[in-house]
Amino acid sequence: MTAQRMIEVDGVSLCVQSFGDPSHPALLLLAGTSCSMDWWPEPLCDLLADRGFFVIRYDQRDSGRSAHDEPGQPSYSLPDLAIDALGVLDAHDIETAHWVGFSSGGWAAQLVAVHSPSRVASLTLISTRPTGHGPADADLPEVADSLLEAWESAVEPDWDDHEQVLAFLVDSERTLAGELFDEEAVTAMCGKAVRRARDMRASVTNHPMADQGPRWRELLHRVSAPTLVLHGAVDPLFPVDNAHALIAEIPGARMIAFPGVGHEIPPRLWKDYATAIADHAVSPS
Repeated sequence: MTAQRMIEVDGVSLCVQSFGDPSHPALLLLAGTSCSMDWWPEPLCDLLADRGFFVIRYDQRDSGRSAHDEPGQPSYSLPDLAIDALGVLDAHDIETAHWVGFSSGGWAAQLVAVHSPSRVASLTLISTRPTGHGPADADLPEVADSLLEAWESAVEPDWDDHEQVLAFLVDSERTLAGELFDEEAVTAMCGKAVRRARDMRASVTNHPMADQGPRWRELLHRVSAPTLVLHGAVDPLFPVDNAHALIAEIPGARMIAFPGVGHEIPPRLWKDYATAIADHAVSPS
């Protein structure tokens, strides 16, 4: 593990960190909406590095130590976040990488796979769907009622009170979890995020407000990278039919569903996820 460092991508400051040998094949991790690099916990990154990859995680705009806009005023779009991810590779002098995107990180990864296929050696999409923020397509399921109810009853924290913010984040993760919720591990992960954050209110607010850009679902047939879709069988945010849609529309894509798992990568299954990601990158067929 290297120390976290700042890089410049087209004038935007991003915080990055790497694990493993730089001479090994690169594996880029893209986190979900409002999530810093802390949502890729160090033990999971170590598992991937131990499988022979140079693993890179980073804070997206409006997360962690990276550049922030004023809350409610995002100056970027989802396509900009995809360009940022390419810039992270460029800053490491890496032309091609294995891409792993969770949730909205999977959207950015899909955009790159569609529009810059030469940069994608393999694609792993975790807990995501073929469209961005907003209502689901007519043929896909909407967010679970239980999650909508949890959002409606959530109380916004005092963003200057770190304990309130931490409790808010942990509760949010609980509503996304499946049958088992590892509160200790999630609290530790969110605690790191709160301690590192420049502006957690901007992190929570701005990503969902960002312009999603043109639709890309209708372009997924262009994806040439070998694609693996990993999805929780009881995901309340993007129910599992979204994963079936991805494998139906991306040529040759295959899927692994994890029973009892929600919109999460639970610690008890880190080894399973790392094995699936690494095996796909090494032998995508």
